[in-house]
Amino acid sequence: MRDSIRFRYTYNDLTKNKGVNLALIVILVLSAFLMATGSMVIERTLSSMGEFFDEAAPPHFLQMHKGEYDPAELERFASEHPEVEEWLIEEMLGYDSAAIAWERPSTGEGGDLSESLIDNLFVTQNQDFDFLLDEDGAKPEPGAGEVYPPVAYEHQFGLESGDLLRVQTAEGLQELRVAGFVRDSQMASSLSQSTRFLISEEDFAAMSAAGGAIPEIIVEYRLTDTSLAQSLQTAYESDEAMPKNGESVTYDLLLIINAISNGLVAAALMFASLLLVAIALLNARFVIRGTLEDEVRQIGAMKAIGLPNRAISGLYLAKYRAMTLIACVVGGALSIAAVQVLTRTLQADYGTADIDLLTVLVPVAALVLVYVFVLSICRRIFGKIRKIEVVNALVHGSTLDDRQTARRAKREAKRVRRTSLASYRGANLNRRLAMLDLRAEARQWVLIPIVMFLAAVLMTLPVNLLSTFSDPAFVTFMGSPESDLRADLGFAEDVDAVHADLLAAMDADERLENVRAYASVLYETEGEEGWEVLRVDVGDYSDAGMPYTEGGPPETGEIALSVLNAAKYDLAAGDEIRVRQDGETTNLTVSGVYQDITGGGLSAKLQGEVDSDASSYTVFADAAEGTDTADLVAEYTEAFPSAKVTPMREFMEQTLSYLTEAIRSAAAVTFVFGLGVALVITSLFLKLRLARDRQKMGMLSAVGFSTNELITQVRGKALVAVVAGTVLGSVFAATGGEGLAGSLLSMAGLGLVDLEFLPNPWISYIAYPALLITAGYLGAVFLTARLRGADKSSWLRG
Repeated sequence: MRDSIRFRYTYNDLTKNKGVNLALIVILVLSAFLMATGSMVIERTLSSMGEFFDEAAPPHFLQMHKGEYDPAELERFASEHPEVEEWLIEEMLGYDSAAIAWERPSTGEGGDLSESLIDNLFVTQNQDFDFLLDEDGAKPEPGAGEVYPPVAYEHQFGLESGDLLRVQTAEGLQELRVAGFVRDSQMASSLSQSTRFLISEEDFAAMSAAGGAIPEIIVEYRLTDTSLAQSLQTAYESDEAMPKNGESVTYDLLLIINAISNGLVAAALMFASLLLVAIALLNARFVIRGTLEDEVRQIGAMKAIGLPNRAISGLYLAKYRAMTLIACVVGGALSIAAVQVLTRTLQADYGTADIDLLTVLVPVAALVLVYVFVLSICRRIFGKIRKIEVVNALVHGSTLDDRQTARRAKREAKRVRRTSLASYRGANLNRRLAMLDLRAEARQWVLIPIVMFLAAVLMTLPVNLLSTFSDPAFVTFMGSPESDLRADLGFAEDVDAVHADLLAAMDADERLENVRAYASVLYETEGEEGWEVLRVDVGDYSDAGMPYTEGGPPETGEIALSVLNAAKYDLAAGDEIRVRQDGETTNLTVSGVYQDITGGGLSAKLQGEVDSDASSYTVFADAAEGTDTADLVAEYTEAFPSAKVTPMREFMEQTLSYLTEAIRSAAAVTFVFGLGVALVITSLFLKLRLARDRQKMGMLSAVGFSTNELITQVRGKALVAVVAGTVLGSVFAATGGEGLAGSLLSMAGLGLVDLEFLPNPWISYIAYPALLITAGYLGAVFLTARLRGADKSSWLRG
C-alpha cells in the first residue's frame, strides 16, 4: 500500500513538473556519466597495462648506457645480488629519424621519419623477458629482411604492413619490409625519448657491421620482488664498475609514465563529475525547499492525521530516488560508448584487456557512490519536515516554527527598508526595482552565481592546463632553459671535438643569439646505502630563466637539485651535499630546487664549465628575429651529422603529445558540459522563480509596468547573477586552480609540485567567460519570452 502511494505520487510529480524534473535528470545523468566514464577509463588503463606488462615482462630496473662496458663485471654484480631473478644485456643500434625512409610499393607513396625527434633503436627479440609484442599480443620473430616498427609510428606516419623501410648506414641503404608493428612496455609513452624497432639477428649483425649507427645497451633486471628495485638501483650506482652513461628507470616509474596520459583524462572526468554532482545537489536543494513551501499545508495535514515524519519524507524522497536511479542507469549506459572513444590510444599502445568482474564492478561502484551521495543529501534536506509544526503549516502555510517565524519577520522588515524607493531620484526605475529585488532575495538568487562559478572552473581549468603544457615556456618545467633550438651530442669518440666545433660555429653565427652549452657529467653523492650516481648538468645558469620552487640558480660552489632529487636526499635550499668525482670529494651548497619531468626527474645543475670528458653535451640557442628556425636546424644537422639538432617547439610538442592529447580530450568534454549546464540550470532556476513570483509580477503589471519592462527586470537580474558567478569562477581558476591542478599532478610523482599556469588569456578569460555568460543569458531569454503571451490576470491569483 505504501509503495503504491509513493509510486503514484512520484509518477504524478514527474509528469506534472516535466521541465524542472527533466533539467535535474539531465544534470544527474551528466554527473553519473562522467563518474562512470572516469572510473572505467582508470580500470581499463590499469587492466590493459597490467595484462600487457604481464605478457611483455618489462624489467624491474634498467640502466641505459652508451660506450664501453665489461660484461664480466655485470655478471659479477648479478651474482652478488640474490634478489636478481633474471638479467640481460640488450644491444641496440641508434639511428637519427632522418636516416630512415619509407616507401609503399603498391602506390609509390613515401617519405622519411624526420618529423620524429626521438631516438630510433633497432633491436632483436629478447628471449627471457622484456618482449616486444605484436598487435595480437604474440612475440614476433622477424625473418631476414623484416622489421616491426613501433605502433606509434603506424599512427604518426600512416605506415602499413608491406611498406619498405630504408635505413641509411655507413655502407649504404639497408632495406627492410614492414611485417607488422610492436607494442613496447618500456618506450610506449611520448615522455620516453626513444623507441624500438624489432629486426632479425641477421639484419642486426649486418647493420652493426655496416656502421653509421650509435651502439647502445640496456642492462635489465627482473627481481624476486618489485619493491627491491630502488635498493638494487642504489647498489648498482654505488658500484664503480657498472656502466652508467645513460638513464636509469625503475618499474614504478615505467608504470607512472605509461599511465599518466589516460590517468589525466580519467581524473579530469571524475573532477568534472564531482562539480556536476555539486551543481545537481544545489538545484535539488532549491527545488526541494520550494516543494516544501508550496505543499506545506498538505504536509501539515499528513502530520495532523498521524503520519510519521519518516513516512512523509519517504513519500517525497521517492521521486528523487527514481530520478537518480534513472540518471545512473542512463549515464552508465552512455559511458560504455564514451570509454571506447577515450581509450583508443590505450588500446593501440597496450591492447584491450579482457572484460572481467572488476570491469563491471568498478563503474557500478562509481554509480552507486553517486546514487548514495545524492540520496543522502536529499534525505538530509527532507529532514526539515520534522521541524514543521502542524498549526503553522495549516493556518499560516509556513514551514517555520515560532522562533524561525520571528527571525523571518525581522528579515522581512529589513528587506522592506532595503527595497524602499524613498531615495529614488528619477533614474531608471525598472533597473532600480530589479537591483533592489535581487538584493532583497539574494539568498534565493545565490544559486545562479554558485552554479556559474562551478561551470567556469569546470571549463577553464582543463584549457589552462592544456595551454600550459603547449606553451614553449613549459620547457623550463622540463629542466631546460627556454630557447628556439637545441643540439644534443651523445657518446662518440670525438664528442669533445665536435662539441667545440659546434659551439664555435654557433657563437660565430649572427643568426643565433644567447648560445649556451651544458655538459652532462656523472658525479656521486652519499645515499642511504652508500655512494650513488648523481647526474649533473654543468654550465652557466646565471641567465637560464628557469623557475625555482626554492632558492635560485647555482653560483660557484653551489648546486641546484630537481624536486625528486631534493626529496630523495631530504635536502632544501641552503643545505650542503657531499659529492665526489674521480675520487675527489667536494661539499656543495644547495642553491635551489627546480622542477624537472624528464629523465625520471632526477637531475642537478652545477655552475661551471666543462669542455672535455663529459658523457654528453647540450647546446641551446635562440634564433635572431626574422630567422627561420627550420632552416637553421637543417643546416646544422647537415654540417654536424653526429649532433641531434631539434627545434624546441617541436621537441616539446612530441615529448608531451600523450599528455596534451589527453588534456585536449578532457577540455573538449568539460567545455560542452559547462555551456550545457549554464543553459539548463539558468532555465530551470528561472522557471521556478517565475512560477513563484507570478503575484509580484501581476501587481507590477496592474500598476502600469509593461510586459517588456517585466521581462527586462528578470533578464537583468539573471545577467547580473550569471556575470558575478562567471567572473568569480574565472578568477578562482586563475589563482586557486593552479594549486589544485598542481596538487593533482604532484601526486603522479613526475617531478611537478608547483605548477604555474601559462594560459591563453583570450581563450581562458575572454572567450570562455563570454560564451558562458551568453549561454546563461540565453536561458533567461528563452524562459522570459513566454511571458509575452501569458494571461496577466491569472498572475494576481497566484
